[in-house]
Amino acid sequence: MNDKTLEAIGYTKTLSDIQSYARTERGKASIQNLKPMMNPAQINRSMQEIEESVEILKMSSSVPIHTVDDIEQLIAHAKKGVFIRADQFTRVLSFLDHCEKLKRFMKSKEHVAPTVSSYAFSIEDLTQLEETISGAIRHGHVDDYASKTLTDLRRQVAELSDRMQARVQQLARGNKYASYLQDTTVSERYGRFVLPVKKEYRAKVRGTILDTSSSGSTVFVEPEEIASIQEELNDYKTFEESEVERILFELTNEFLEYEHTIRLAMEVMHNYDVLFAKAKYCHAIDATKPTLTDDKTMHLINARHPEYSDRAVPLSVQFGGHERALVITGPNTGGKTVTLKTVGLVNVMAQAGLLIPADAGVRPPFSNMYLSILVTVRALKIT
Repeated sequence: MNDKTLEAIGYTKTLSDIQSYARTERGKASIQNLKPMMNPAQINRSMQEIEESVEILKMSSSVPIHTVDDIEQLIAHAKKGVFIRADQFTRVLSFLDHCEKLKRFMKSKEHVAPTVSSYAFSIEDLTQLEETISGAIRHGHVDDYASKTLTDLRRQVAELSDRMQARVQQLARGNKYASYLQDTTVSERYGRFVLPVKKEYRAKVRGTILDTSSSGSTVFVEPEEIASIQEELNDYKTFEESEVERILFELTNEFLEYEHTIRLAMEVMHNYDVLFAKAKYCHAIDATKPTLTDDKTMHLINARHPEYSDRAVPLSVQFGGHERALVITGPNTGGKTVTLKTVGLVNVMAQAGLLIPADAGVRPPFSNMYLSILVTVRALKIT
């Protein structure tokens, strides 16, 4: 099919409108590539799916569809040997949660959409993976109790931090440095406790300068009295980071073991994204399912071009059989152009498996007859 012709009759614009209802980039791309089909069974199946999906939308406009673009990226990174970060695992958990929600949602819609609802049941059970990840990840961080080793390490880190803070506070309030400090407030610089020392007394307080005030009158010094505690704390933090990485690598490997099941779930999500985008669009333009015919006849009842909405008069036309030509005449008020574009678009939408903006009972031809109409449209150089 000539792309210029499809654009001339408004099919390209129709696809863009459908795309606006899709949630994922992959879904939008699939809709952009939607072309007319020649298989009547495939066309009717697509229309039936949209009809069922519209019925679902009438019951609930919120379908638990999750984006799959980020999950695809996480799989790719994990297969390169890079562990999934804790904050990224929250997106995995959200996806897994939506898989279960989607199955429950579709289970409750079986009575109105037996075909569409059944697709969700192909998603295999992922609760074990979800429980494993949620048991180790909490609020975007590796949980303290993800492993006994991590529990012990973080307890040591907390205890040492408390000891160090108490020691610095003791120094700040004691007589040893009292006259050298701007105040007795203990603050942190780069995660380390410091004393606010007056610049002129810098040499009186032995330690490491970690920062300077904006005015330059105060230097923030980590006193040497806590150096040994800080060194011990740094060691424990290094051990903690290593344990966190080990846990994340373990979770990443577990995630990859479910790759096949996850990809299947992603495919189901993708198909639902495309399907419900079509359904939302068709519902928005009050479209109906046409009856296809292969006898080279066409009967349209109150067909409307969605681009013009209420601005155009609904079109009813019967053509084919003994009638081999149809002459459209009239003044230059746009009616002829809209008529040709409407006939062409309605037929192409039908062959793309979409519901069409016309009253029930319409019969677009399932044949190449619309090609002659489109050639005429193109010959008119419609823009």
